[in-house]
Amino acid sequence: MEASFFLLFLLSFYSTIHEISTTTTDVITTNQSIIDGETVVSSGGTFELGFFSPSGTSKQYIGIWYKQILLHAQTVVWVANREKPLTNTSSAVLKVIKPGIIVLYSDKNEIIWSTNTSRSVQNPVALLLDSGNLIVKDANEENPENFLWQSFSFPTDTLLPGMKLGQNFKTGHENYLSEWKNHNDPTPGEFTLHVEVDPYPQGIIKRGSSVSTRVAQRVGNNNIYKIQSVFNKEEVYYSFSLINSSVLSRLVLTSNGYLQQLTWVDQTKSWNIYVSLPSNICDTYNICGAYGSCDVYAYPVCQCLDKFVPKNPQQWEKGDWSEGCVRKTPLDCNKEHVFVKYSGIKLPYSKYSQYNKTMTLDRCRDACSRNCSCTAYSSLIISSGKGCLFWFGELIDIKKLSERGQDIYITMDSSGLVSDTGLKRKKGEILAVSFSLLMAMILLGLILLLHTRKKKMKLKNKEFELPLFQFSTIKRATNNFSVENKIGEGGYGHVYKGLLEDGQEIAVKRLSRTSMQGFDEFKNEVIYIAKLQHRNLVRLLGCCIQGEEKMLIYEYMPNKSLNSYIFDQTKSKLLDWPKRFHIINRIARGLLYLHQDSRLRIIHRDVKASNVLLDMEMNPKISDFGMARSVAGNEMGARTRHVVGTYGYMSPEYAVDGLFSVKSDVFSFGVLVLEIVSCKRNRGFVHQDHNLNLIGHAWKLYKEGRSLELIDDQLGDSCDISQVLRSIQVGLLCVQKRPEDRPSMFAVVHMLANETLLPKAKEPGFFTERNIYDEAKSESQRASSKNEVTISLLDPR
Repeated sequence: MEASFFLLFLLSFYSTIHEISTTTTDVITTNQSIIDGETVVSSGGTFELGFFSPSGTSKQYIGIWYKQILLHAQTVVWVANREKPLTNTSSAVLKVIKPGIIVLYSDKNEIIWSTNTSRSVQNPVALLLDSGNLIVKDANEENPENFLWQSFSFPTDTLLPGMKLGQNFKTGHENYLSEWKNHNDPTPGEFTLHVEVDPYPQGIIKRGSSVSTRVAQRVGNNNIYKIQSVFNKEEVYYSFSLINSSVLSRLVLTSNGYLQQLTWVDQTKSWNIYVSLPSNICDTYNICGAYGSCDVYAYPVCQCLDKFVPKNPQQWEKGDWSEGCVRKTPLDCNKEHVFVKYSGIKLPYSKYSQYNKTMTLDRCRDACSRNCSCTAYSSLIISSGKGCLFWFGELIDIKKLSERGQDIYITMDSSGLVSDTGLKRKKGEILAVSFSLLMAMILLGLILLLHTRKKKMKLKNKEFELPLFQFSTIKRATNNFSVENKIGEGGYGHVYKGLLEDGQEIAVKRLSRTSMQGFDEFKNEVIYIAKLQHRNLVRLLGCCIQGEEKMLIYEYMPNKSLNSYIFDQTKSKLLDWPKRFHIINRIARGLLYLHQDSRLRIIHRDVKASNVLLDMEMNPKISDFGMARSVAGNEMGARTRHVVGTYGYMSPEYAVDGLFSVKSDVFSFGVLVLEIVSCKRNRGFVHQDHNLNLIGHAWKLYKEGRSLELIDDQLGDSCDISQVLRSIQVGLLCVQKRPEDRPSMFAVVHMLANETLLPKAKEPGFFTERNIYDEAKSESQRASSKNEVTISLLDPR
C-alpha cells in the first residue's frame, strides 16, 4: 500500500515538473512553436534553447545554455533578444516561418526579435547543433553547413569552439563579442572584442570607441585548445577548437572588460579561469607611451627602450608616462641608418603598419632602410622566417614578455650609436667605482655588525643593494628618537616618524639591541623587500647600520594601519563600502604580485590587518616582511620547524604541521576579508548564540543563506549588496580547510573583479566551537592577542 502511494506520488510529481518544463527534440518546424517552459535540446545533450530569466530580474529572454551543468549553474552562451526583453511570457512564442526565419512574438503578437535570410526555402526548420550553434535550413538539406542563418554569426559575450571572431570581406559582416551590461542584464555594455583587420589582423578590446587592451598577435596553443587563424581575400578570423571534445571551454568578454578562457571543472562544479586578459597593468593599452616598454617585473613598470630617453623627464619621474620616449639621437634621413634588435617583446600596435607575406628577413631590412618613414620591421611568420611586418610612425603599446616574446628591428641613426657607446663606457667606469665604494661600506658595516653580535651568518653582498643612511641623519630626522615621534612598536623594537632635510617623511624601524628575532627580521626585510616593487607593497627606502644600531627606513604611511580603522567604531565610519572593496582588491593584487609576478616567489606568512598600511588616499600597502620566505621555481611552499605568524590568521596546516605555502597567505587573506566586511576580529569574536569565531560565524550564516547579517551595520547605503556577498564568499573560499581547495591569488583577483558564478565554499579550517572561559584564561597567560602580536612556535606537532 505504501509503495503504491509512493509510486503515485512520484508520477504526480513528474507530471507537475513536465507541465513546468517540457523538453522537445533538437528541431523546431513550421508546425511547432516554443513557449515558456518548453525547450529544445541538441542531439548530444550539450546545449539547450528556451526562455530564461537572469537571476534577480523578471525580464525574459530567448537564449542558449549548457544543459549538462544546468543543475549547478545556468551558463548562458547566447541571447536572441538581448536589447528587447519580454516582460510577460504568458503568450510569448518562438516560431519558424517561411521563407526561413525565426520569429519571437510577444503576448501582444508583436515581433520582438527575428532572424533574416537572403534566400527562401519551402520547408524551413531551426536546428540546435551540439556545438551550441542554432541554424535555420531546409528540412531536406543534408549538409548542416548549407544554412540560411546561424547564431554563430551573431555572438553575444561568448565565443564557443568553432565560432569565428573576425570579418567576412564579401558580405561585410563582422563577428565580434559584446559584454553583458552586468550579470543579470544581457544588454550590450561598453566593452567589445574585435579583430581589427586594417592593415594587419590583431585582436583588440574596446571601451566605446577607444582601445583598452590589445590581444597579442600570436597566441600559443596548449593542452586544452588550439587556436586557428585565417587571413585571405575572402575573410579574416580567429577561432579555437578543443583537443578533447569532452571538455567544456568558452571564451567570455566580462562586464568589466576582461577576456577570459573558462573551463568547466566537474570535480568542483565550477568554471575555472584558464587564461585572463588583462592579466596585469602592462596589458593596459599604450600605458608607457611611444617607444616605452612595459615590464611587470620592473620598477617602475614603464622603461624607455634602450637608446631612448623620456620625452618629458619631469612627468616621467612622477609616473606620468603618457608622452613616452624619444631617440637619444634623432633620425636624419640624410644620414646612414642602422637597425637595433630588441628581443622578447610583444610587438607594437600594428594600426600603422604594412606587411608582405613573401619577403625574407634580409629583404625586409633592405626595404625598410630605403624608406625613411619606416621605423621598424619584424618577421611576419616566425615558424618559416618568411614575411615582413613594417611599422611607420611611432611605436606604441610595447610589452616585455618573459615567454613567447618576438624580435623587432628599430631604425636608429648610426652616429648616435657610436657616441652612446663611448658615453656608456664612461658611465660604466663611474658606476663601477661607486658600486665598489658602496660594497666596501656595506661590507664594513656587516663585519662590525657580525662582530658585535658574535653570530655566524652567511650573507651575500648583493643582498644589500639599498641606500645607506647615516646614523646622524636618522637621529636628526626623528628628533633623537623622541617619544613624540614614536608611532609603533613590536617584538623587534620601535617605529619612529621622521622628516628628512629635503622634506620627505619617513618611518624608521629601529631594532632593539637585545632582539635576536629583530635581527632575523632585519636580514629578511633587506633580502626580500628590497627586491620587491609594487604599488601595494610598502616601499623600503634604505637602511642604517652603525655599531649595534640597525634600522630600516620606509616610506611614511600617514593613515597608519588598517586595523586602526576597521576595529575602531568611530574610525570605521570613514571606510564606506567602495573604500573597503578597493582595499580588499588592492591587498589581493599585492599578494598576487608576491606569489606570481615578483622576481622571487614570496610567501609573506604574516598577512593581517596591522600589517596593511594606508597611504594618504587610503590605498593599502602590505608591510612587514620579517617573516617572509621565498620558494624556488615552481615550488609553492615548504615545511618549517619554526612556526611564525599571528593567532587568528594562521592556516591549519601551518599552525599544526609547519607546512607553509602560498595557500597559507590565501587563508590569512580570507580572514582579513571577513574582518573588513564585518569590522570584527576573527580571534576574540563573541556571539550570543554560539561560541564560534568569526570564520565559524560567517560559515554558519553562509550555509543558512543569511550572509548579509555579517555586514558591518555602519556601511549603510554605501553597500553594493552583490559585491559584498561576493566578497564574503571569496573570503570563505580562501579559508577552506584543505589548502588544495583554496583558490590561488590569481583566481581571487579575478573572482573579485568579475561577476562570474563562484564555486560553493567548503568547510573552513579553525572554526569549531571553543570554550570562551578557557580561551580567555589562556589569553591572559600569553600576551593578549587582540594586539595581534606576531608569535613564534618551535617544534610544531
